[in-house]
Amino acid sequence: YNKISWYGSDFMGLLMDMTLRDYSDVLASSEPAPGGGSTAALSGVLGAALTMMVVNLSVGKKNYESLDEHIKAEFMKEAENVKALQQELSGLVDEDTKAFNKFMEAMKLPKDTEGQKQLRAEKMQEASLYALQVPLKTAECCFRLLENQGNIARYGNKNAVSDVGVGALMSLSGLEGAILNVNINLPGIADEAVRSEAHDKCRRLSVEGRKLHKEILDIVNLRIG
Repeated sequence: YNKISWYGSDFMGLLMDMTLRDYSDVLASSEPAPGGGSTAALSGVLGAALTMMVVNLSVGKKNYESLDEHIKAEFMKEAENVKALQQELSGLVDEDTKAFNKFMEAMKLPKDTEGQKQLRAEKMQEASLYALQVPLKTAECCFRLLENQGNIARYGNKNAVSDVGVGALMSLSGLEGAILNVNINLPGIADEAVRSEAHDKCRRLSVEGRKLHKEILDIVNLRIG
């Protein structure tokens, strides 16, 4: 498969509309996009989807309905947040590839005259900032997923608790994968304050995300026995 034929000007479809086989084939081809950024977002999508599966296998069941009303309210609040994050991450799967393509378009701009060089530099900086912000959003979304998986792991259907665990693993993978994509784009950012802020945010998200991930997996393993 040639990725450009799938995602470039000849094909205006979305990565999220592909079959799993087509996505994995286009990912494996020699073109550089889609790549790790889109796949990090997809990891978050799958983590959210698995978590929602557990929600849907819990609500209405005897064990769930016997819970305290306050616990059920918190459970449903987390479920609503996870569902919204699934939608946001679905958009980021394609937005990450769009950001890469925008950068490549800027690189191809002519640079024969001083005016062309200046315009190219401005467009490349604009594209670099966009390519930085997209994985940052992905990292934040995956972190928020981890923030909203705890009660679902704790009170969700025990027979499906391993699925929340896999969901948390996918969320952390999406978070860490997105951070790698932020870091590889940082050298192209001219503004030192922007670089520093992004670096600090990613470090904080990674540390706190790993803590949340461990807490969720501890709950899951305890319930599995």
